[in-house]
Amino acid sequence: MTNTNIMKGPLGLVLLIASAIVTIAAFGYAMMDLNAVGHRSFNTSSQLPWGQPIATYLYFALASSGLGMVAALPLVFGFEKLYPLAKRSIFLAFAILIAGMAVLAMELGHVFRMLWVMPMNMQIQSAMFWMGVFYIADLLFLLWKFQKMEGKEWDSKTSKQIGIASFIAVLLASGNLALIFGMMSMRPFWYGGLMPIYFYLTAVTSGLAAVVFFTYLAYGFNRSAMPERMQRMFEAPLPRLFAAVLGGTVVFIAARAITGLYTYNPEVSIVWRDFLFASPVYQASLWLGIVVPFAVMLVAALRRNPAVQVLVSMAVFAGLFAERYFFVVGGQVVPLFRGTWEWGLIQYTPSLTEWALTIMGSAMLFALYAAGERFLDLSATPQPGAATVDVAAEATA
Repeated sequence: MTNTNIMKGPLGLVLLIASAIVTIAAFGYAMMDLNAVGHRSFNTSSQLPWGQPIATYLYFALASSGLGMVAALPLVFGFEKLYPLAKRSIFLAFAILIAGMAVLAMELGHVFRMLWVMPMNMQIQSAMFWMGVFYIADLLFLLWKFQKMEGKEWDSKTSKQIGIASFIAVLLASGNLALIFGMMSMRPFWYGGLMPIYFYLTAVTSGLAAVVFFTYLAYGFNRSAMPERMQRMFEAPLPRLFAAVLGGTVVFIAARAITGLYTYNPEVSIVWRDFLFASPVYQASLWLGIVVPFAVMLVAALRRNPAVQVLVSMAVFAGLFAERYFFVVGGQVVPLFRGTWEWGLIQYTPSLTEWALTIMGSAMLFALYAAGERFLDLSATPQPGAATVDVAAEATA
């Protein structure tokens, strides 16, 4: 059996250096523009305050949460066939969350002031304050859990408790993030009690797409180069799970679209009709990035094919990023408190600075990922039967 991780060779070093250069260049451009003109470098307004950087942060934050939920399947709920994705999922969840926080920090304007102003203000009645608290807790638990896995402590009592705490932190963080949108009754497109379910489901979909793509990347998109246990995982349980959550995502988006189009609330129906479905970009991202990949994954022979798995993961990346963008912007295009008696929707196109932040976050993710693959063993798994031995040892003790 061959076990060749190409990220530990010259290609990995090239990816690490190239990603670091792009990160620094994008950061430098965005920082210079923000220092020169401030938030005016964004094409937002008082009526549309959240643009592409917030959509980018939302995408990264939920992908991180999804990876945490995916890792919980073997680490918390005992699905041992999925152990080969656990350590890489934990590391990717950490890396993606760091990238998302970096984008959010740049979007807020005062990158370093927020580090002490936001905690010291103690705005405990604000959902955004608790979003910060829960995601910091999530970040710390991810690091703690990864440290336990690095020490080959997979199934001890302490490790399991940390895994449970990390899973709860993920649920609280992403659920609170959903409520930031879902509690806004003045934004009817967002408003609704089911928003956390939508975020949880699409977060897992993003997380699975990430772990599929980055695992294949580590082995040069060659499944035969993977450890045998990982190969078996990619042949049956993982693609089935991916197909299932993709199906749930399709159903949830369809339910929101149908309800939105036929609702008696014109501030919702106009967004679906005149902003989302009127956009060729949204149509392409929906059909090519979510619906078609789900249809492909329904065919057993196709979903087991390595090339198909990689292509589907990349399509889902693009489809869900567009979904986040149109979700964030779509909730604001109807003029606030003026509704449908003011003709026309608010127009918005991301500026170069906003694109620079998206590029910065993406490049930072690749740089952190390449460093992790190069210096750590992200494919490590506990020995088969180790969990049983640990449990027996604890019971004896």
